[in-house]
Amino acid sequence: MTPLTAVTGARTTELRAAIIERLLNNQALLPDSPTHVMEVVGILKSYGIVLKAYAETLCDISERQFLVLFPFFKYFNGEITLPKLLRHWWHDRINYEYAEYCMRAMMWHGGGGLDAFLDSAEFRQLAAKAIAAKLRGNPLMQLVNGLFPEFLLETVRMFCYYSGLGQFWSVMYPIFLTLSDRYDAGEIRSIPDVVDHIRSGLIADAARPITYRVQIRGNSYDIVPASAELTFLPDTAIPYVEAVFLRGTPFFGLVSFNAQAQQISRDQGEFGYGALFADPIPTGAAGIPPTLLMQDMRHYLPPYLHEFYRHQGRGEDDLRVKICQTFQKSMFCVTTAAITALAPYPWTTRHPAEQAANREFYEQWLERLATSRLWAVQT
Repeated sequence: MTPLTAVTGARTTELRAAIIERLLNNQALLPDSPTHVMEVVGILKSYGIVLKAYAETLCDISERQFLVLFPFFKYFNGEITLPKLLRHWWHDRINYEYAEYCMRAMMWHGGGGLDAFLDSAEFRQLAAKAIAAKLRGNPLMQLVNGLFPEFLLETVRMFCYYSGLGQFWSVMYPIFLTLSDRYDAGEIRSIPDVVDHIRSGLIADAARPITYRVQIRGNSYDIVPASAELTFLPDTAIPYVEAVFLRGTPFFGLVSFNAQAQQISRDQGEFGYGALFADPIPTGAAGIPPTLLMQDMRHYLPPYLHEFYRHQGRGEDDLRVKICQTFQKSMFCVTTAAITALAPYPWTTRHPAEQAANREFYEQWLERLATSRLWAVQT
């Protein structure tokens, strides 16, 4: 990795100027090349298939497993069979633990309207009604709730993030799958085409409502009602980018951190363990959350991408590392789509004053990404 802060003099100016000019000319953080297009589209095809499974399972957990404290079959989507159980025990399955890692990262870092609503008096009232309905006829849990009233309330908050992230991914996976379809049809030929496709999808669903309702004994209970006016882009998409792409959490078992020596910042906003920052080598090791995602995606690689990997470096031996490297390239395309959609003026503007404002906005993002893998994907 070559972070911006480690590059000096003319090289610094060259890198910054090249990327800024690309953004101002409706291009991307990732340089355009046929190989990059093939890699990004291929990995997003695989990712889209995995995301569909993640999204459906998270939504199912939030609805079927509401306040089930020991959900032994929470990954089964209501379909419990012996063959499925055997595949689960044999680990021949989608690793939904990674989806939960992302959910907990969003919940911990917060941000957006969902986070604010979950601290409101209205949420507490709605959650209390659902909790009371769920605990009816269960004196033991009623006693626990009386002694520790914040325990189940915090659990309901967690289920809201299960639902919120599931709804977010329900928007994202069709974007990635249709991108692959358009590539196969010859409609996607460049990295700017990729970014434009993703950006259009984000904008199209920007105002999609985010709500959450559960069924308890035949009755419906609003947890996140439509009146909260939460929507896809500001209340799930942006917090997701912040929590998962940028901040993340340190991976247990990878590096020993001394919190007392402030090797982990006290300020969550300064965390830099997200998907855009992770080193692909340790990420390819067992027990690291993103490795679970790489393992899932390897099952759904398009033949052309799998063949490309076979002829690169160590072939199949470091497949997960290659997948991680390509995945980071694709996430820089998604990040480009997000930041250009959020720029103060349209990304296509040619008005000097508007371009100057956009330039300042993009420069701030480059500083934010100074220690990310951005500089490693410029070739």
